[in-house]
Amino acid sequence: MNKNLQTVFHYHETTKHAQQRYARSLGYMDWSTQPNPFREYQGAEKISLPLAFDNSTPPYHLLDTDLPSAPLMKESISQLLQYSMGIAAWKVSGDSSWAVRCNASSGNLHPTETYLVLPPVLEEQGDKTSIYHYSAKKHALESLADIETSFWDTLPTGSFVIGLSGISWREVWKYGERAFRYVNLDAGHAWQSINVSAKMLGWKLTRLDTIGDSDIETLFGLAQSQRFSERERGDMLFVVSPEEVSSSLKIDSLTENIPLVYNSIANKLSPSMQEWEIIPTIEEATATEPIVQETTTRNIPSMKTTLESKAVILRRRSIHVMDPVRSLITKDEFHTLLSGVAGSLDSKENAAHLVLFVHRVEEYDAGLYILVRNPKDLKALQDQMFSVFAWEETEFENLYLLEKKDLQLASKTISCSQEIASDGAFSLGMLCNFSEQINKYGAHRYKELYWECGAVGQQLYLDATSMGLSGTGIGCFLDDIVHGMLGLKDNNFQTLYHFTIGRGYVDSRIQTQAAYEEER
Repeated sequence: MNKNLQTVFHYHETTKHAQQRYARSLGYMDWSTQPNPFREYQGAEKISLPLAFDNSTPPYHLLDTDLPSAPLMKESISQLLQYSMGIAAWKVSGDSSWAVRCNASSGNLHPTETYLVLPPVLEEQGDKTSIYHYSAKKHALESLADIETSFWDTLPTGSFVIGLSGISWREVWKYGERAFRYVNLDAGHAWQSINVSAKMLGWKLTRLDTIGDSDIETLFGLAQSQRFSERERGDMLFVVSPEEVSSSLKIDSLTENIPLVYNSIANKLSPSMQEWEIIPTIEEATATEPIVQETTTRNIPSMKTTLESKAVILRRRSIHVMDPVRSLITKDEFHTLLSGVAGSLDSKENAAHLVLFVHRVEEYDAGLYILVRNPKDLKALQDQMFSVFAWEETEFENLYLLEKKDLQLASKTISCSQEIASDGAFSLGMLCNFSEQINKYGAHRYKELYWECGAVGQQLYLDATSMGLSGTGIGCFLDDIVHGMLGLKDNNFQTLYHFTIGRGYVDSRIQTQAAYEEER
């Protein structure tokens, strides 16, 4: 086994939570070093974007139908960014205020940054291709560099590039050594946020899955260490287009003429930082060249009539308290939620299966279930989990009842004693084909597994919101206690992310304010 793979497996074991101890962190909130949740580039030209609140958007349930493509222009770019990576609202309690963004984030810490490469479509560009950073706080583009390129000659008219990066320090500040997990879960949430926002405009989102982290860092100037106080790492690169494009597209013609140093400096996010040696170690180990996965058919869910897409996106929240009295859901609601995530969200084979702790679903016995999202793993799951499990087929395809049992206390216990896991309709753990995937596809696959889980989580958030339900991602869980409940004895399958859905309480003491000053 090579060193990078050893590092991945060691990191994953080291950062597990257990009943005797949680993964190592500072243990308290050092407010004096709290990171700024907003990246800005000092010295960069700012291009304000028109807010899209007044734009009509398709009903949420029609997003997977054949919608007409919007033209590529400042207004459509603005809408894409606002309803994916922008601010949905500000929350105010006493002297404190915080932004709620359209993309969910662990601890609302938002390690993910957004970059664009645009052909000459904005008046401010002239005839040059331009590289931008998206400022979520100001809903503006920050100009980083202009380049000459023939890249657009190979793509459909109306195409452009969008990229994601991660700043681990924002999560490390609170979560210590486990933070790398959350950085990549958040990248997955952001990915699916952009995917949904692109669908609203009739655009296709294609991840360029042969592009390595270092190429992304080169393209967006992240490798220019003199411009940064905190390390910012490349994650994903996408083409947004009216048509499907090849996921193996090369970007050599974009990177060959970029300036040696971009014309701005990234703002310093904290006066000082904690040092956790394991974080840069796992970052380096997983920055290997990605190996392309097997492809499959993209998921097309079945949904009933819903609200406008923008209303669903802007109403999405993480709920902190579930109401057990009101959290009973119907069988149809349960099936609709599962339908949204049963198949592939990105045309790649699924690695994550959903282990469900069902508490309050009409016509379903309380108990333990599993939604097998890739039938290739069915036999391995049956062989490696407890032999006494029933594996009884339900009327929902690939959903199996394992055991009838009241699991409210168990689901709360494994979720670090959080009642949100027991007081809703159901909670779940995303159980991934783990060691086989990493050994087959390399260390970079560790990040990608979390991206898949984050994308599933974002889809669950939105689908639940569209149905008048509440959802919350759960990053704190007792890893091996979960595995023990299932009878798993090794790392062939590992749980990477948990989630809960029900009906939550809204804290009336917290005020809601408009996302941007222009709307207040």
